[in-house]
Amino acid sequence: MSMSTVASAPGKAILCGEHAVVYGAPAIALPLSGIRAYAKIRKCDHPLTIIAEDLPRPPLVYRAGEMDMSDPLALTAELAIDYLGAGSISGEIRLKSDIPIASGLGSGAAISTALCRAIALLRASEIPAGDLSKLVYEVEKLHHGSPSGIDNTVVVCEAPVFFIKDQRMELINIAEPLQLVLADTGIAALTRDAVAAVRRRRQSAPAATAAIFAEIGAISKEAKDCLEQGATKRLGALMIANHRLLQALDVSSPELDRLVEAGLHGGAYGAKLSGGGRGGNIIALADAHSVDAVREKLLEAGAKRVMVTIAGEGRRDDDDSD
Repeated sequence: MSMSTVASAPGKAILCGEHAVVYGAPAIALPLSGIRAYAKIRKCDHPLTIIAEDLPRPPLVYRAGEMDMSDPLALTAELAIDYLGAGSISGEIRLKSDIPIASGLGSGAAISTALCRAIALLRASEIPAGDLSKLVYEVEKLHHGSPSGIDNTVVVCEAPVFFIKDQRMELINIAEPLQLVLADTGIAALTRDAVAAVRRRRQSAPAATAAIFAEIGAISKEAKDCLEQGATKRLGALMIANHRLLQALDVSSPELDRLVEAGLHGGAYGAKLSGGGRGGNIIALADAHSVDAVREKLLEAGAKRVMVTIAGEGRRDDDDSD
């Protein structure tokens, strides 16, 4: 079987548990297989060159020992090449992504994963999922400061996960695929800023913040049961409750709140911010009958981009194709 010349990785959405997950509460994340980052390789003799087609930056030419490790693409390349024991490496990799940047949908982890896989393809090799997740986690530190590890885990494995920091992840079997509508506020949000704000809140009001984390953790546990039992309407109610708690942590925004309410008015079972907050996306849980109305309401409410995708249909593996 010939190996593909394209590697890819999915986006992700946090269904519930964000922010609390950093402090040991469980969270659930879903891969969004319909929106992806792609890394297309071309074998040639010149030194490894990485071209990010979606970003206004010059091509990155890899030179061992001379890379700027504050650059996520350079760090990703260095980690993958070091892991593979490749030394010098030649070829071209072109990166493209469907995933909006700085929107809580795992763009950074998806790009890093696709790039690592592409570098391995250039060496006619592959990086096992567990090791790849560790490499991507190192890059996530640049993006998020003190990441929970959930992005790299769900993106690399491309499976729904129930996740507790520093514990073994648990894969979730979804009883019924979920119809998800994602709406982008158009406001770029740095997760590390929101995480830092929650850290300050925890320091100034530890008891109240711990109580919110505990409630969010309980929601994640019940949501796991809902996913496994196909209890979609109850899952929607839990999403609404989770959003209210994130509002209490002050990581929502007027734009996010407006989109959440619009999704509910359109007939969604539930809706909430997804990711760090302060901007980025909301995620709404719909069904086949309401999805168009939900989408329309979100656009009317000012969403800059609305994406409809399904979670729970299983992995889509581009990397084994010709």
